[in-house]
Amino acid sequence: MKDFTINTAIEYDLPTPFQGRHLIAGEWVASAETFDRVSPSLGKVVSVSAKGDEAVTERAVTAARQTFDTGVWSRASGKERATILLKVADLIEANVERIAVQETLESGKPISQSRSEVGGAADLWRYAASLARTTSGDSHNTLGEDMLGVVVKDPIGVVSIITPWNFPFWILSQKLPFALAAGCTVVVKPSEVTPSSTVMMGELLIEAGLPAGVCNIVLGHGQPVGSRLSTHKDVDMVTFTGSTAVGKLITQGSSHTLKKVALELGGKNPQVICPDADLDSAADAVTFGVYFNVGQCCNSSSRIIVHESIAKDFVARVVALSRKVKFGDPLDPETQVGAIVTSEHNVKIDCYVQDAVADGATLALGGDALAVTGLSDQFYQPTVITDVTPDMAIAREEVFGPVLVVLTYKTMDEAIALVNDSDYGLSAGIWSENVHTCLEFARRAEAGTVWTNTWMDGFPELAFGGVKQSGQGREIGSYGFEEFLEVKSLVMRIGRSRPPWVQSDA
Repeated sequence: MKDFTINTAIEYDLPTPFQGRHLIAGEWVASAETFDRVSPSLGKVVSVSAKGDEAVTERAVTAARQTFDTGVWSRASGKERATILLKVADLIEANVERIAVQETLESGKPISQSRSEVGGAADLWRYAASLARTTSGDSHNTLGEDMLGVVVKDPIGVVSIITPWNFPFWILSQKLPFALAAGCTVVVKPSEVTPSSTVMMGELLIEAGLPAGVCNIVLGHGQPVGSRLSTHKDVDMVTFTGSTAVGKLITQGSSHTLKKVALELGGKNPQVICPDADLDSAADAVTFGVYFNVGQCCNSSSRIIVHESIAKDFVARVVALSRKVKFGDPLDPETQVGAIVTSEHNVKIDCYVQDAVADGATLALGGDALAVTGLSDQFYQPTVITDVTPDMAIAREEVFGPVLVVLTYKTMDEAIALVNDSDYGLSAGIWSENVHTCLEFARRAEAGTVWTNTWMDGFPELAFGGVKQSGQGREIGSYGFEEFLEVKSLVMRIGRSRPPWVQSDA
């Protein structure tokens, strides 16, 4: 344990457990049954939430459907929608600390990251507000002197938003404001592991003046809530972030109604390290990429592909930096890596590591649970694994933990082949001082996002999403906004010059 930097438990006055309820048609609704969330770092109950069933889910969908059909939001002006979204952004910034603390208690992520996630989400709402006022279509004035064609964009309708536990507030803000900007009404189901920040968002929406029934929230589990939201005939679209396995189930369930499905799923994201790279910057970015959010991130840089001539030196740099990363109490502002979300997931991570070692891989660092004085046992050591072959499960499957695997290459063709030899295609990166190398890689890498000489920089203007089994559709940016719109063509004849089809008797 002396090889790692560990922040032990600090004293903190915990808030009383958050009481979460459903939000339906503008009213807070309780359920006969509830479920608790135990903090992964403290081992204490930090929230008690209403447990939704099919009846509550039905009520929420009905509220969203009826509200959409009234036009109170779907036919509101872009200015009206944008005004509400901008108010929400201001309210988010005014409530960062309260929301961030609850998110840290439920997820185990460091409070510094929770604050950044919640505060940064306001920018997504402001960008979505700008899109609400700038939606445009096309006009076609070259169809003949008696014809005019106009292409308009309508809100798709009722949207089910199903969000994960790892970035509950941020990912909600990648979806919800864009759906609202388009004029949709929604039903949100957050993960049962981290439900509270979504309820807090509901409070802000009410305070901002969003009409009742536009945003509805149902708490609970995938069965029955998520399943019903994926299959209901009155839901026009499902947008889901989570595992690829669940994404496939949602696609299957939605097929009976042919509703639109947008999926942001898993990743096994590579970074290629070239011999001419700035190795210090690359090593720091790799270290950040694998430990950020405890490695529980779809964009985690969980595998690196290093040129064999620099592999030994580069791994040594990453190991040295890994020993300095501050693991421990998530409520300590100095902590960089917190707790694993559940004890079961901690075991799953360790199984991947031990299986790799049994198959011939080498532990350069870590590879075991991490003891943090005064806290639970849901922590895992910073782990770096070398001598990994491309066929090993740890090199191909999403571990979702603070575990980095190292592969090597000789030629750029070999590196790109290793990058693309994956079921996933969410993101990829390359480190080189040669712009031609970077551009070639960017063109050939099969990924929705390619970073060059950086990692995990993102902006509301840029679309996010993957290819292959990393998902379908895009989030944020103008492309993410377009996901919530339907294209409609208006074909208009000018005057009364349409020639008759049925000839009258002479």
